[in-house]
Amino acid sequence: MKMFMKKSLVFLLLVCSGFLHAQHYVLDSITQANSGLINQEANTLMYAEDSPYFSNFFSKLDSLFAGKKKKLHIFHIGGSHIQADIYSNKIRTYLQNMNDISTSQRGFIFPYHLAHTNNPLNYRVEADKEKWKGYRCSLNDSVTWGLAGVSATFNENIDTIFIKSNYKNYTKEDYCFNKLRVFYNNWSDDYELKILDSGLVLSDSVNTKAAFRQFNFSSSLDSIALEVRLKKDAPKTHEPFLLMGLELMNDDPGIEYTSIGANGARFDSYTRCAYFEEQLALYKPDLFIISIGTNDAYTTHFKAEKFRENYENFMKMIQRVNPECAILLTVPNDSYYRRRFPNKNTSIQEEIIQELAHKYQMAVWDFYQVMGGLGSSQKWYKKDLMPSDRVHFTYLGYSIKADLLLSAMVRQWEQSTNRPEESLLTYFKTLDE
Repeated sequence: MKMFMKKSLVFLLLVCSGFLHAQHYVLDSITQANSGLINQEANTLMYAEDSPYFSNFFSKLDSLFAGKKKKLHIFHIGGSHIQADIYSNKIRTYLQNMNDISTSQRGFIFPYHLAHTNNPLNYRVEADKEKWKGYRCSLNDSVTWGLAGVSATFNENIDTIFIKSNYKNYTKEDYCFNKLRVFYNNWSDDYELKILDSGLVLSDSVNTKAAFRQFNFSSSLDSIALEVRLKKDAPKTHEPFLLMGLELMNDDPGIEYTSIGANGARFDSYTRCAYFEEQLALYKPDLFIISIGTNDAYTTHFKAEKFRENYENFMKMIQRVNPECAILLTVPNDSYYRRRFPNKNTSIQEEIIQELAHKYQMAVWDFYQVMGGLGSSQKWYKKDLMPSDRVHFTYLGYSIKADLLLSAMVRQWEQSTNRPEESLLTYFKTLDE
């Protein structure tokens, strides 16, 4: 499984780099060319019309679309599909480009390069990565994780982390920040953090409950340099510096879209993250999109009741953080097990997800049915929309997936707010980079 994931992700990154400069954010322009593969009737947010949570969410989204200065926070969590941040970033870009006030802060990110794994292309964090070691919650590692599900440790004397909030992103407005949160093991006193240009710092404070330090700056920035230094009086057997994430913050209204992904992650992977709920509680999301499940199903020993228990417990955790949050449950894509057999576990997951949505009055995006159900990944592979693993997608495949999800969201938005049919959908079709 580990080697399989590595080869698939290398393929995915190669495909991504080839398509990067051909991006066009025109809704469904490519789904039409592949309409024979897609079950358009299934492309809906099922049960959303009866959900008070989604009614509230779309009311907030509509107010922002109408020009009211509000903040709206969307979280999207998954495994390798989300760590790569391809289709999630396309949705982010659509929403943040919809008017002059819709681009909010970039928010929570993780420097995956420092953990020696693939980083999204839309921001950049650089350091001497040979001095850093990475740990994913999906592997048999034993460190402390937070919201990202990935941590990077540093056990040398000194290094500088260069943070760039804009890097090959397609938002009309550049991201800026006047506050920076660094999530790390602040229960240890062996390392110190320092902003290299100390004149920018107005104040800083430490939060031990959620394990972060916050720097407040005198002006808006798009980049910053952060020094990590071992203290002179640190013991020889000191604890390594452990980085759990970064947050680029400002006070602007608009939509914040946080994507959380760890290659190979399952529900029980995120359960291992000691600071996950404490850090999620800082945000109280308005919409939480759950795209976990592909790795849970990738086994010959799938336990349906355990999957149900893990999924439900995750939903309860979100509701503890924000009882009013709308939760979108997404059914994993059709896939092949070890490139040989269509994975029948996904249809069992589909039933469980539908039941949980009914129970909690939430919505479902059934991408399993949208792409054609059992065995459909073979057809997508033949159209060069999936690599040979038939688990991940090519760049074009992820782009189609983004168009489909946003189309389903916008149609439900129109229905929920009584806007004319196709009015919002037509508006989003005209957005380009």
